[in-house]
Amino acid sequence: MPGKLTFRPVTASNVGDFEALFGAPGAPKYCWCMAWRATSEELKDTKSGSRHLQMLGRIENKVQVGLLAYRDAMPVGWVSVAPKETFRSLGGSADELKVWSLTCMFVPRSLRKTGFSAELIAAAAEYAREKGAAVLEAYPVDPDSPSYRFMGFVPAFERQGFEAVGREGKRRHVMRLTLD
Repeated sequence: MPGKLTFRPVTASNVGDFEALFGAPGAPKYCWCMAWRATSEELKDTKSGSRHLQMLGRIENKVQVGLLAYRDAMPVGWVSVAPKETFRSLGGSADELKVWSLTCMFVPRSLRKTGFSAELIAAAAEYAREKGAAVLEAYPVDPDSPSYRFMGFVPAFERQGFEAVGREGKRRHVMRLTLD
């Protein structure tokens, strides 16, 4: 596959790339990666347009939201990675460590089953480490899960060195990678 992937955090300078990726056919424009970020007030309106504006507000306010993957200067993927306190109701530990959470990945259908998710996970871990996180926590599901598939699959995280530390609900595993 031509072109090496590069990763950039979503900021005001590349928010247009984020919008283009999420607005593309098959992309998660129904949620704009707000499912685990929305406050109780924001949950009163979960329409796509509202979630889009909620995410844009976070980006405008310089809240960490995640990384875009680029190939040949084109946005081709997304990983939601940010301090755990910027999310709600993820489960896992509530310890005092500097925990960041990886909650979502988006890979266009044409790039799936190519190892792309491994690159997203590795980039998220490196970014969290650079930002001072001690632990990266993820909430993947088993490969046969009927839901929460956007959170990734357990084997992909195991291959990256994540360790299972528990479960949250019926489907989501809680996995951690120590970064220091």
